[in-house]
Amino acid sequence: MSTLHEEITSRKTFAIISHPDAGKTTLTEKLLYFGGAIREAGTVKGKKNTKQATSDWMEIERQRGISVTSSVLEFHYNGHHINILDTPGHEDFSEDTYRTLTAADSATMLIDAAKGVEDQTEKLFKVCSMRGIPIFTFINKMDREVRDPFELMEEMEDVLGIRSYPMNWPIGMGQNFYGIYDRHSKKVELFNPDNPSDVEVKEVSGPQDPVLDELVDPSFLSQFREEMELLDVAGDPYDEDKIFRGELTPVFFGSAISNFGVQNFLEHFLYFAPSPVGRQSDQGFVEPVQDLFSGFIFKIQANMNPKHRDRIAFMRITSGKYTQGMTVNHPRLNKSMRLAQPTQFLARDRSIVEEAYAGDIIGLFDPGTFRIGDTLAGKGNFQFAEMPHFSPEQFAAISVKDAMKHKSFEKGTQQLTEEGLIQLFQTYNRYPEQQIIGVVGGLQFEVLEHRLKNEYNSDIRLEHLPLSIARWVSGDEKELETFRNKQRNLAVDRDNKLVALFENEFQMNMAKDKYPNLVFHENSFTD
Repeated sequence: MSTLHEEITSRKTFAIISHPDAGKTTLTEKLLYFGGAIREAGTVKGKKNTKQATSDWMEIERQRGISVTSSVLEFHYNGHHINILDTPGHEDFSEDTYRTLTAADSATMLIDAAKGVEDQTEKLFKVCSMRGIPIFTFINKMDREVRDPFELMEEMEDVLGIRSYPMNWPIGMGQNFYGIYDRHSKKVELFNPDNPSDVEVKEVSGPQDPVLDELVDPSFLSQFREEMELLDVAGDPYDEDKIFRGELTPVFFGSAISNFGVQNFLEHFLYFAPSPVGRQSDQGFVEPVQDLFSGFIFKIQANMNPKHRDRIAFMRITSGKYTQGMTVNHPRLNKSMRLAQPTQFLARDRSIVEEAYAGDIIGLFDPGTFRIGDTLAGKGNFQFAEMPHFSPEQFAAISVKDAMKHKSFEKGTQQLTEEGLIQLFQTYNRYPEQQIIGVVGGLQFEVLEHRLKNEYNSDIRLEHLPLSIARWVSGDEKELETFRNKQRNLAVDRDNKLVALFENEFQMNMAKDKYPNLVFHENSFTD
């Protein structure tokens, strides 16, 4: 039991959230580099011969230099087993991004020091804060001309509603960036612009240590000392309980592209970040450290290996230990199954898993058995709480160009719906019937088109619709019948549940006023 406890508590499973171009994929690469998972940290953009980012494995990602699907990356560092859930940061990210955050025990929020808190960061932060998980902030690109650190922290409080505690503090910025002062360890890490990976570390007694007078220009040193006094007097006090509850974010400054401050962040993060946490089920809370094996499916990805047209279900292990070939219960299907050859990932690279523990992410070969949200357990038939579901915001009618390809088109749209790339609807009370897809972000239309063509040999037509809201409808049967007969833009989802589609909030509010005995749900879990 002590071995089980040690293995589980050594796990750290976290997601990285950010706005496009904040440097998230670069930070991920540098963390993998420190963990020895890769020999050389690649960057996303640059010359043609630049190494492509390890975490971007899909063809469209490598073509465009962005992440469009969540990757799962695992490595070891100083006795810790680390699982990174690398979420897309681009402007039009999908529901897959939101769901991936449910498999994380903490999150690292990456902020561009020149731009501050941006839209996508705000959206993803809200998902994390709903779960009350610890959030660690890395303020990036300090070796460029950036905004005042106090201004950035004030913006975090105003926009995100979270207070901050700087674990380290920058000395200067841009061309006059001297390095960072670690407030906890009382040491200075000096930045060398000619060779950023060559970090000189000096132990000091505090900001007033005379050693600093020999290392930093007097004007920048004077400003730094004033800022430290202000932090000590007016800044938030250090509070581990608030950090664990997600009410106070530890802040770190650095430059991911220069590999400066990343190791300082990683070592502090591994000390503070929580080990695996449990999950609520319909039969009570399931604790991670116990003999009972359990897990849930949070992501399905088809065709990770185009040559084999495979389909992988990603499972977060919630409790206990997985051993190769074990048999588990699948409560939704009321059947048992053998988990033959689960895999672990470094993006596209995979290896067979012989054992894994609570906190780990493993990939299961999926012949069509799994759905997002499914529970698997070594014994019993409990089920974990439903996965959060987000209403699509953009819609398009979809059809296949070549009728002879209809079968592969249907297979592709069905699999990509199950994967969570799109939500698929069928028009209701309209002839001829029409298929409509809904997405959270518009780039998913492009990804859908690309994948149907390349993976299912199906060219499609997309007709964008002037709709922006989907609501699942339930309530009084008589009023519901009237609603079905009179309301425009009705559809059913893949579970045949009624969905009303609206152009805007004004339309939706009119319907709510007209049908007071109906309930308009933001997701499909209406029961």
